Amino acid sequence: MSGGLVPGKATPRGRFPHVKVAGRLVFVSGTSSRRPDDTIEGARVDALGTTDLDIRVQTRAVIENIRDILRSVGADLPDLTQVTTYLVSMNDFGGYNEVYAGYFDESGPTRTTVAVHQLPHPHLLIEMQAIAVLPED
Repeated sequence: MSGGLVPGKATPRGRFPHVKVAGRLVFVSGTSSRRPDDTIEGARVDALGTTDLDIRVQTRAVIENIRDILRSVGADLPDLTQVTTYLVSMNDFGGYNEVYAGYFDESGPTRTTVAVHQLPHPHLLIEMQAIAVLPED
């Protein structure tokens, strides 16, 4: 088995890897739009403390983070077989779905989307985990 932490990605908020490879299966841990400096793509707070959270920006950042994680082990987005998405609010489903459709279609990975009470940071609207299969040499 291989995998582990991916340089240049946000450090997990627990003792687990970004990715784990078992045979040709690739398992990507729950991934958010958190940057390596712990700021969050798609979250802005102005000087008065007003928060602006953008599901489209966060969704794009999550998928790009997953792409980087997959590439670290020799896979890519077309190799995904399953995606599970956790949204804090199903009111964000439309924006998330719009961005998702820019990356995948009906030939892409299977998908499940669920609403959850909260994620590890109050500015996170979305987290995704994924399974892929390494391409054959």
